[in-house]
Amino acid sequence: MFYTSERDKLRQFYVDTWHKARHGLPLDAMETMVARVIELHPEYHAMLSNQKHLGNEYKPEDGQTNPFLHMGMHLGLQEQVSMNRPIGIQAVYQQLGARLRDVHATEHAMMDCLAESLWVAQRDQIEPDEAAYLRCLQNLLIL
Repeated sequence: MFYTSERDKLRQFYVDTWHKARHGLPLDAMETMVARVIELHPEYHAMLSNQKHLGNEYKPEDGQTNPFLHMGMHLGLQEQVSMNRPIGIQAVYQQLGARLRDVHATEHAMMDCLAESLWVAQRDQIEPDEAAYLRCLQNLLIL
């Protein structure tokens, strides 16, 4: 894979952060955000405690979810909401959150739109279309 060393560094960061969080060690701001996302995903706790899983390939065509990509999408969405970019995402987050009454479920619903936007951009080799992404997010409020 073309990203192996950077991928492995990022995965190690998740493992190290989870270790620090479990043992009550001090966390910096980014580690705190990552630890909160990990806490929401108990299905990943054992994997993050076992170094042998760091090199795993996760293939959607085999029905596998990449836990690192999944948690990274949570973090990316949280950053978008904090910066309100695209403009309007904070309002969608607040309104959908009020309806679902579950931050994790809110983020998962919104992450479907994020994943679609990134997939289209990658497929077409273009920048993500913020307007289409925001429309997808706003459509979540109509359902």
